[in-house]
This record gives sequence, structure tokens and C-alpha cells, in this order.
Amino acid sequence: MMKKLDVITIGRSSVDLYGAQIGGRLEDMASFSKYIGGSPTNMACGTARLGLKSALITRVGDEHMGRFIREQLVAEGVDVRGVITDPERLTALVLLGVRDQEQFPLIFYRENCADMALCEDDIDPEFIADARCVTVTGTHLSHPRTRAAVLKALKLARENGAKTALDIDYRPNLWGLSGHGDGENRFIASDKVTKELQSTLHLFDLIVGTEEEFHIAGGTTNTLEALENVRVTSHATLVCKRGPMGAVAFTGKIGANLDDGISGPGFPVEVFNVLGAGDGFMSGLLKGWLTDQDWETSLKYANACGAFAVSRHGCTPAYPSWEELQFFFKRGIKTPALRHDAELEQIHWSTNRIGNWPEMRVFAFDHRMQLEDLADEVGVSRDRIGPFKELCLRSVRDVAGDKSGYGILCDPRLGRDALYAAAGTGLWIGRPVEQPGSRPLRLEIGPDIGSKLAEWPVEHVVKVLCFYHPDDDAAMKADQEETIKRLADGARANRLEFLLEVIPSKVAACDDQTTAKIIERFYEIGVYPDWWKLEPMKSDAAWRHACDMISRHDPYCRGIVVLGLEAPEAELVASFEVAAKHEMVKGFAVGRTIFAGVARDWLAGNIDDQTAVTQMAEKYRALCTTWDAARKKSGGAA
Repeated sequence: MMKKLDVITIGRSSVDLYGAQIGGRLEDMASFSKYIGGSPTNMACGTARLGLKSALITRVGDEHMGRFIREQLVAEGVDVRGVITDPERLTALVLLGVRDQEQFPLIFYRENCADMALCEDDIDPEFIADARCVTVTGTHLSHPRTRAAVLKALKLARENGAKTALDIDYRPNLWGLSGHGDGENRFIASDKVTKELQSTLHLFDLIVGTEEEFHIAGGTTNTLEALENVRVTSHATLVCKRGPMGAVAFTGKIGANLDDGISGPGFPVEVFNVLGAGDGFMSGLLKGWLTDQDWETSLKYANACGAFAVSRHGCTPAYPSWEELQFFFKRGIKTPALRHDAELEQIHWSTNRIGNWPEMRVFAFDHRMQLEDLADEVGVSRDRIGPFKELCLRSVRDVAGDKSGYGILCDPRLGRDALYAAAGTGLWIGRPVEQPGSRPLRLEIGPDIGSKLAEWPVEHVVKVLCFYHPDDDAAMKADQEETIKRLADGARANRLEFLLEVIPSKVAACDDQTTAKIIERFYEIGVYPDWWKLEPMKSDAAWRHACDMISRHDPYCRGIVVLGLEAPEAELVASFEVAAKHEMVKGFAVGRTIFAGVARDWLAGNIDDQTAVTQMAEKYRALCTTWDAARKKSGGAA
């Protein structure tokens, strides 16, 4: 019977809080970036990014950090049937920092943590039977309860003909050999730890570790002797990681020196952060091993994934996608500091984004100037605009229900409470930053872009509207391009997606090439939007030119949404039918066509809240139906 899973990893799961400042003591870190962590968790994500069907067995707390881990695993494509929510214990935390090229201080917050409560009852025989491989790490062999769970999983795996692998992953203070402040220490000799490890080594087909980790497994600080001692108790392939010198594999007899082992090509990169590098290495190795590659190729994958990890911030966030890895092999190293390789980083970002949005039905009520003018016209306070935007959100949620592919555009100045209420609902959320109507483009968030965007939740998308035309004079182009470039860079630095909306028709006459020329220009200056928001062009040629230009420069772009420009519904229907023929166009982002008349009536007091919600939901639902019908007519999936 075909196995549903390629690999199940078992063990630690934590939230990593990485110091954002580089080159200082952990004591002097002022802010932290939050990632998922723990070796088995990292490996589950790392292998999933490389295309394996991966799963994790662990425990997390019944709190925000536990939910964060679960949500991130799902977003990475990891099967979470084995992730158990512990009602009594907290999710583990780790604080980490990059001090210099040699020092990477870390503190484990793991006192009675959730993942160390893993027990035999958590190991489901049917789940284990689903996997071609079970991979465990050394920490969960350090405690009788977790050790029993691991041994049960290994026994079931072997009974079901699955492969088994061990990443020794030796952390002395997690074995109780040193204090909390010694998390960085990778080796303390211990006969007890050696005995515990050696009693399990015969259960594995693959054993992986650094030289120091084989020292603890083999009971000697002579690496060759340690490997020989491990070989006495295990027939596994032994893979010894040697840092900058790569790694070697021994499938049988241990040679007279380490160079007698099988090796794969190495990748000379700048060492920026070694934390999590071993988990990246193991992810690449498992990809090769479980797809029946030879050891040279498997080690090539492993070395490359390790190289990505040491050159970037964080553990799981640093690991490559399969597409990225293939690009790297084909093109090679341009700069040893991989995180400064713009071409590579763009592929890394765009192939590892969270979430999937093949269809986009967005209600845009981020309008500020128009609603302020309307409030003034009907003689009511502008304070009424915020509550109206909450009604807009209610209408979206009424239409969307629990279905995917729906979203909002909402501003924080007038629509703050609606934005707060939308958090965590599953809606796509875009936020505008432009001063309404400004040309040249000016931003409401001011010139200090990076610090302002640092306050945004990572689920929010930075949206900017620019009135831009290819025939603009040089000064206007330079001004607007510089603003958009800084904004795009600020969004990326804060791990926020970026939507660029361009409207050339309000500036000058347009033809079938106008929008394509604008798209090409922004790619030329290094702006790679995750999303484009474009006018409802009436010509199929105009859409074809625009879509081709995006595909040529950024094949991983999320896609295009069509704006409405307060067009009558009949015109939108016609524009949808043209746009929906193109796969790059994912849907619409329409506002005034839905809310304009309702807003006037509600602000004037002619209709109540529920009537406003109902009327907008009807209009929004009709547009969604129109889009879906246009997509279906064009042959696409709605």
C-alpha cells in the first residue's frame, strides 16, 4: 500500500525569539523576530519546502504560541495530525542571538514544557504506518517519558518497513549537564548520555551528527574512534558533519581518515548564523535519501541547505524551497553572503510565502477622501465613517462565511476598528499607505517607512496607489519611483507582502501597451510586488501584454486584482469577462460600486445598520458571482 507520508519527525517544538540586532550581547538585544523552532519542527518544515510529504509529532501549549506553531506548520504544508495540544503546559520558547561569527547565545525556556510531555499514548500506530520514514532527535531520548514515546514510534516504524533516522542533536544542558545560561555549549562528555544513546543506535538506518555529536554517541573525542564505536552497535549509514569542510557518509566500514567517506560538493558561503544549520542540512539529506538519490547527490542537497541556513537570519525561515534550490544549483554563488543576493532572495521570498490565494474577491473600502467628502456633503461627523467601515466588514463576512478567497482593503485612519476586527478571520487584508489623490505620491505613514511598517501584523498587505504614466516627465518619474522603491524595501524588511496599484488613465491617454510598460519599468528598478492592482482594461491585448510582462520578470508573482473605479455593474461585468481569460488575474478589488449608494443613505440616516449590511452583501455577492461565472466561462476554476 502506498504510504501517505514521506517522513514523520518527532520531538521538540518551540517558538524561537531571534534578536534582531546583530553583533551584540543577548543582554543588549532590543527587539526580537518570532519564528517556529525546535529541530524536528525545523526539519518537518525544511523537508516540506523541498517537496516531501512531511508530518510532525510533538506537543504544544493551549495558548497563543502553541496556536502560532500549529498555524505555521499548516501554512508550510506539514501534516499536524500528530501535534497534540497540551492543556496544562506552556509551549517551549528559545531566545537566540547572533553575537559574531563564532558566538550564538541562546536560552532554552523549557521547564516542564509541552513537548517534553510527549508520551507513548501520543504515538498512533496508524499514523506511524502512514510514513516511509520516522526521524527523531536526541533530546527526546533524554527523559524516560519522551524516550518511551520515541522507542514506540521506532518499533512501529520498523515493523511497518519504514526507514528510521536519528539526528543526534546534542545539547548538553537539555540533558541536565549544565545550567540555563549554557545553551550555546555543544559538548560536555558524559558516560550516562553515551550509554543512553548507544542503547538506541541499532534502531536506525541513518545516523547524522557533527564530530562533537559523534563524540558523545561514540564515547570518545577521537572522531574516527567514535565512528568505529557507533559502527559496532549500528549498521546505519553514518553522516558526519564537518562544518566548512562539508560532510562525509560511511555506508559500511569506517576508513583510516574522514576523507575516506563519501562526500558531496560544498558551497563556500559567509557564516552569518549557525543556529538551525544542522536542521537545514538534515532536511536536504532526507530529501535525497527518501527520493533514492545516491549519497553524493544527497550530500549536495544537504550541504546547500546548510549553506542557506548559515547565511540567513532564523532557522526555518532560512531554508530553501525546491525551486530556489534548483535555481541555486543552476546559477551558482554570486556573493558568499547569500542574504544579500537580490535575485536569490526574491525567489526565496516568493516561493516560501504563507498562504495560497488562487481566487481573490476583495471588497475595497479603504477610501478616505471620498467618504470624508460624502460625510461633509450630508452634514454628519466624519466620526461616522469608522462605524460604517465596520458594517462593510460585516457584509464581507456574511458573504464569505468560512470559505476562502475573500478579502478586504481597509485603512487604519478611518477604519481602525474594522481592521482590528478582521484580524485572524482568514480574510486577505490589505492596508493603504498613500495620501489619497497625491501626485507625486506621498505616504500617510510618513517618511520613516520601516519603523511604521514594523507595527503592522504580518498578515496585512501593504497597498499603495500611484498615478503613474510612462509619459510622465523625468522629475515626476524619479520622485514616484523612489517612494515606491523605499516602500517595497520597507515591506520586505518587515516580512509584509506588497500590492502596487497603478492608474495611468487618470494621467494621460492609454493604449494596449501602457500598463505593460509601467510594469516593466518597476521591475527594472527592482520593485517586485507580490500583487498588482490594475485598471479594468477593455482590450484582451492590453491584458495579455500586462500578464506576459509579469510572467517574464516574476513567474512567482501572486497575481493581479482588477479595480473598479466606481464603474457601473454592467461595465464591470464586461471587464471581468475580458480579464478572467488570463490566469495571472486572480480576481477583483472593488469598492464604490458596492458601497457608494449605501454609504450615502446610511450616513444620512435613511437606513439602519442591518439594511446597510444586507444591501452591501447583496452587491458584493453579485460581483463575486459575476467574477466566478466569468472565470468559469473562460475555462478557469472558480
